[in-house]
Formats: sequence, C-alpha cells, structure tokens
Amino acid sequence: MADIEIGIYKSARRAYGFDDIAIVPSRRTRDPEDVDIAWEIDAHRFELPLMASAMDGVVSPHTAGLIGHLGGLAVLNLEGLWTRYEDPVPLFEEIAELADDKVTARMQQMYSEPVRADLVTERIKQIKAQGVVAAASVTPQRTAELSDAILAGELDVLVIQGTVVSAEHVSKTSEPLNLKRFIRSFDIPVIVGGCASYQAALHLMRAPRGRFSGSACRRQPQSQMWQALG
Repeated sequence: MADIEIGIYKSARRAYGFDDIAIVPSRRTRDPEDVDIAWEIDAHRFELPLMASAMDGVVSPHTAGLIGHLGGLAVLNLEGLWTRYEDPVPLFEEIAELADDKVTARMQQMYSEPVRADLVTERIKQIKAQGVVAAASVTPQRTAELSDAILAGELDVLVIQGTVVSAEHVSKTSEPLNLKRFIRSFDIPVIVGGCASYQAALHLMRAPRGRFSGSACRRQPQSQMWQALG
C-alpha cells in the first residue's frame, strides 16, 4: 500500500476501521458450536475473549468480579481513584455530573491524592474474594514502588502499561524499570503494553530472553509464545 504524504518528511499508510471491512465467506464455513473461543494466560483459562481496559471509568473491583464470572478478564487500574480513596464512588458520580469545561480541573484535583499501598492490597483482595482471576495494572514508573503491595494482595496477573513501552528505556534523570530483571524476579505472569508495531513487539518479546509475547509478556517457554502471537 502506497504511503501518503502528511507533512514535511512525514508519511503514513491508510488505516481501516470495522466499517471499512466486510467478512467474505470462503468455500467452507464452520458451525459456531464447533469453535472454541477460550484463551489462556499462563495457567489461567478464560471462556470469553474479553479483556476489560484498566481505566477507572471501566473497571472497579465489583465489575472485575462480574466480568470474571462471565468468562472474561478485567484489569483494575492500581493508580486510579480506587487506590487513592477509601470510597471513590461519590467522586465518580460527581465527575458524571460536571460540565465539560470544569471536569478536567476537578479530576486533576482528585488524582493529586497519593496512591495508598494498603488500598492497592485491599482492592486486589476484593477482586479475589469474588472467586475470579485478579488482574491489575501499573505504569513502569510505579511498578517497583507498588510491587510489595501487589504481592501482598496475591494478584494473579500484572499489567505494566504505558502510552509507549519499549524494551529498553534510557533516562538521565531517573533509573528506569529494568523489564528483564523485573520479569524474572516477579513470581506472577506479567503483560506489558502498549506497543503499536510488530518490530517493537519483537523487541519486547526478546528483552528477557523470550519471556515476552507480542505487545505483552508472560512467563512461559518460547515454543509456546509464537502460538500466543497467532
């Protein structure tokens, strides 16, 4: 596909959304009852191919339990309001009622409250108490800081998420998270994202000698990882 010039020395390729694509049947089709849509992360199996985003407006400890019982996996944001306040529900209700021109400033005030390690542990335990797989996310900057509280809650799956996550981050002002060292020392499956290109995914996958898969990683033999990519 030809590149399109979008600026000085910059080009882009056409992207497609769901409205641009039609599913065309081939000579042979398969009965939906014969299709297994289950998926696995490490030893955890999920019957529904759904992973709920780690956003305050999407996942709470309660909704994580509901989605888990439906067969999916919900990821709680460990740096959101649920780990900053004992009861953030009134704050969510306030956000929903605020005018567009006031909501940003008010949310900045809410998120200025520090993340509490005790609430990190408590929220994870609340999810696990519902009998589902507990998954939660942190940013690379907070991973080491909150790792003890995460382990204390006995989290099942950790998501390290950022706007752009690379296999190697260089900084002159702070010591970045060493993904290779952290994954090997952390005793639960770890998923890493976001990563928007195939090449970046391969770099992540190879960073800790084959413990990453795609834009994510999990602790498993390399022979199984290409299956995960597919």
